[in-house]
Amino acid sequence: MPADSAQPLPRLPRVMAGMMRPLPLLPVSLMLSSLSRKLSRDHPGMFRRLGEHGEKRFVLDPTDLPLVLLMDLRGGVPKVTAHRRTPEADTRIAGPLSAFLGMIHGAYDGDALFFSRDLVVEGDTGAALALRNAIDDAELDLATEISALVGPLKAPLKAALGLAETRTGLVLHRVDALQGGW
Repeated sequence: MPADSAQPLPRLPRVMAGMMRPLPLLPVSLMLSSLSRKLSRDHPGMFRRLGEHGEKRFVLDPTDLPLVLLMDLRGGVPKVTAHRRTPEADTRIAGPLSAFLGMIHGAYDGDALFFSRDLVVEGDTGAALALRNAIDDAELDLATEISALVGPLKAPLKAALGLAETRTGLVLHRVDALQGGW
């Protein structure tokens, strides 16, 4: 939650979401799968921590984007693909992009997001909880992880992400303390 729990979570501006609508899904899927393989190599404990849920399929549905993501953990190598329609999965987690990003980066408490209904879980809630715990323990910083993939474009990407964070209110980097937690 934002520091002031009466304040709603930021939403991705409709213009930005609209610009994403014509994006071809294959390059998005390839980029996301590359990132998930990097996370698997750099944070192997994150996927091991899923235990019995390590072979599940999760739909991540950022409700303010024109696509959904399928994270398929079967086969030992995580694969993330983008879809226009919700594919079959064991668990679906839906909510605004800001909730997902804030939870990943430690700005928002996952339990508080669930109980406030900012995030909605359908299907295997135990798997969703295991995923949330694994992500919490990994203390990810997606800006740093993505920057490591782009080589010489690292500095311009960091600058662009900083500007995007300021303009949208989305949490695009790791923060030190949870906001709105218990």
